[in-house]
Amino acid sequence: MQLRSAIIRLFSQLTYLLEQLSDEEYCMPVEALSGATIGQHYRHVIECFHELGEGYDCGDVNYDLRRRDRRLETCRQSAIRQLKFAEDTLGKADKPLRLHAAFDEGMNVCIVSTYYRELLHNLDHTVHHMAMIRLGLSAISGIRLPESFGIAWSTLKFRNNTNSIHSN
Repeated sequence: MQLRSAIIRLFSQLTYLLEQLSDEEYCMPVEALSGATIGQHYRHVIECFHELGEGYDCGDVNYDLRRRDRRLETCRQSAIRQLKFAEDTLGKADKPLRLHAAFDEGMNVCIVSTYYRELLHNLDHTVHHMAMIRLGLSAISGIRLPESFGIAWSTLKFRNNTNSIHSN
């Protein structure tokens, strides 16, 4: 499945960065992230994939009810293990799901989705959080990231096409 390989590529980039960060950098509140930490962004990404995996069997997914495990935002090794666990659960067949969400006090919705649609959502959502991680990292560390870290595939493709047009 192409989605699986794209997600695994992102997880690989995330794991690479985790191996470069110090514990202090991972847990440091960053002003550019409104006081959030890089670890909190990792936790959020991991828990969204976990929630999708948990909801797969019963057919109900509710990202609002994810566990918010603080170990994932404070322990890089826990985050690495859970990224690997999430990667190992990506090979499921597509099937209909019910997506539950709350938008305001008393405003709950339930819409029909599919497992693959939610994988695509989580992939895009991960890229968004990787962009935030890139921003936060630039404020606290000199670690260099791959050019594609936190950049959507469509943006990379557009930039490559634009560069090749201008170089002719």
